[in-house]
Amino acid sequence: MFGYRVPAPDEAMLISGGRRGQGGAPFRVVTGHGKFVLPIFRKVRFLTLAMCEAEVAETCVTRQGIALTVRAVIAFKVGNDTESVVNAGQRFLSEQDQMSVLTGRIFAGHLRSIIGSMTVEEIVTERQKLATEVLETSKTEMAKIGLTVDSLQIQSIDDGDTGYIDAMSAPHKAAIQRQAQIAQAQATQASVEAQQEAARNQAEYSRQTAIVQAQYSAEVDRAQAQAAQAGPLAEAHAQQEVLAAQTELAERAALLRQQQLVAEIVKPAEAEAERIRLLALAEAERMKIQAAAAASYDRVALDRMLIDQLPQIVKEASAGLQGANVNVLNGADGLGEIAAGLVGQGLTILDSVRRNLGAPEGATGGTPAGAPAGLPKADGGTRKAPGRSIEID
Repeated sequence: MFGYRVPAPDEAMLISGGRRGQGGAPFRVVTGHGKFVLPIFRKVRFLTLAMCEAEVAETCVTRQGIALTVRAVIAFKVGNDTESVVNAGQRFLSEQDQMSVLTGRIFAGHLRSIIGSMTVEEIVTERQKLATEVLETSKTEMAKIGLTVDSLQIQSIDDGDTGYIDAMSAPHKAAIQRQAQIAQAQATQASVEAQQEAARNQAEYSRQTAIVQAQYSAEVDRAQAQAAQAGPLAEAHAQQEVLAAQTELAERAALLRQQQLVAEIVKPAEAEAERIRLLALAEAERMKIQAAAAASYDRVALDRMLIDQLPQIVKEASAGLQGANVNVLNGADGLGEIAAGLVGQGLTILDSVRRNLGAPEGATGGTPAGAPAGLPKADGGTRKAPGRSIEID
């Protein structure tokens, strides 16, 4: 449309004429959209907002007095805010290429100032610190001219012919070379060890192969020898089995003969000895029973005779009371006690006689065993029983 203007995405449209812009600026700033501009009465100019680049190659003197040539690259642009566009437009609108020249000079001055406060070692080892300090010190000055810095990169630092940086790096180079030599030596040693290990493995493999081959050959020889000896060994084994069978047969024949001898001689002799022993035992038992029966008969007859003579023994014992003066104090009870005493004496005498009769020969002063003893009298004498004599102490 006639009179309608639109800036590019990386441009700011500056419209002069008519009313003033923001903050009393001599022009109005339009970005990102179009604007209807009256022809003849308004004038339109465009300011680039694209990224620009400035290079710096400056010789700076360090705190140690060593001259260094520093090369750096600055990436900058016009700020996006209206104030930055106004400031940049008032300074660079007619000659926008001067933005790179002025930026390089500004950074060169700050670079000389900051490098003058640092040593070579700090500059070489702390490049990022150098760049950060340069950016911080230049930020305010760049803002005044409407520019912002996106980055600062230190490309190179050169001390010329002084050789300071080379001397400074010599220990590190030596250490690196030493480490490289050590690494090379270790690699060489590892390679040699690997070769030696491979040789040992090859030798071990050869040895194992030789051993296996020798074992195989030995097994083959042994199998052939066994095959050659199989016939004689089989014949010898068969003969050995025949001898073993013959030996077993002879042992069985001897055992059978031994059993026959036992059956023909030993067993009949043992049976005869057993018969004789049983007959002797029976005879001894018979004689023992006869002796016991005879003794029992004699004893029964003797006891019977003693019982028959008991009244006579009591009578003889009471004869000693004839003519005695006996005073009975308790009447009939006293007489009963005297009679009982006489009977008791008779029984005691009877027991004594029985014991003497049961004693061995010669225990009663020469009276033979089994003969009845003499009967006592009241006066201590001896009275003879019919057909036997008994002596009482």
